[in-house]
Amino acid sequence: MNLRPSALPLAVAAALLGSCATQEAAAPPNVLVAARVSTAPVLDAMANDAAWASAKAITIDLEDGANFAEGKGKTTATLKAVYAGDTVYFLIQYADPTDSIRRGPFQKQADGSWKKLKDPKDEGGDDNVYYEDKWAMIWNIGNSIPRFDDKGCQAACHEGEKGKPFGNKYLSKAGELGDMWHMKGSRTAPLGRVDDQYLDHTRFDPQTAPNAGRKSDPGGPEYKGFGLVDGKPQFMSREGKPANAGGTYYVVDGNQVPFDDSRFKPGDEAASFIILALKGDRADINVATRWSNGVLTSEVSRKLVTGSRFDVQFSDLNARYGFGFAAFDNAQVRHAVHIGPMYLTFAR
Repeated sequence: MNLRPSALPLAVAAALLGSCATQEAAAPPNVLVAARVSTAPVLDAMANDAAWASAKAITIDLEDGANFAEGKGKTTATLKAVYAGDTVYFLIQYADPTDSIRRGPFQKQADGSWKKLKDPKDEGGDDNVYYEDKWAMIWNIGNSIPRFDDKGCQAACHEGEKGKPFGNKYLSKAGELGDMWHMKGSRTAPLGRVDDQYLDHTRFDPQTAPNAGRKSDPGGPEYKGFGLVDGKPQFMSREGKPANAGGTYYVVDGNQVPFDDSRFKPGDEAASFIILALKGDRADINVATRWSNGVLTSEVSRKLVTGSRFDVQFSDLNARYGFGFAAFDNAQVRHAVHIGPMYLTFAR
């Protein structure tokens, strides 16, 4: 029977319309709905913009990582999304017990010599002690990854393979592409960027493809390391402060000066890398990140359409876009991940 609201008592009609609206607004727990807003949030990692009040959050469990609460490798993340004009914005928050910023520092020893601190259990590319906080999103570009709807970003993960202590990341065959957004807390976030990368089908090779299918969009690199020269770090920031006493565990490109050992006492730490501004295709994603009281907060923005073949294009606001999410607590590769796919849709 087709009931027209105008033919019903006002109270009943209102109830029916409200029920329909609720059903239309409801979304499965793995669907992140981007609310349309007139005023975009400011990227300051404060999460107090009025725009975020318009967005419904989804909460996801992350597991199987290193560190995090009580060393169990688990945490819970909350995601929100809005869009305004030609740009989409994300609010990402998750529990992280420590602000991890000591990425591979040099430390001055009691005898005045310097050494680089390193996870004693790291057998190559698996530092879980002297690293940084990170998170990553992987997007299914053009629905080119067939197994994504079943496995989410696990479709690209291959554990137990030779060459890497925690497996490799690659897709099954040529033509499959994933857009990887890789926030690096000490290397890209200080300059306001998420590293824009991508995934393809390349298999691991120690000489030609040490990162297997994980590659970077044109416009890098994001950092360069430096070593000891005459037994001392090659560079320091112009301010000359120890990293553990008001300085930073990175040096911004253009602010480096020759190292002055007289400014440092035994126990002091100093940076071992210079961070560089990303450019072009690799600089598409903006971020402000802040750690406070056991929570890491990131506010992110990107154009809906970038035109790059390495990026997901949010060109159809009626479509849904598959993605996965992972978080790293002071871990090089051992991330905590959500099992299964998630989707972004746009409210109209």
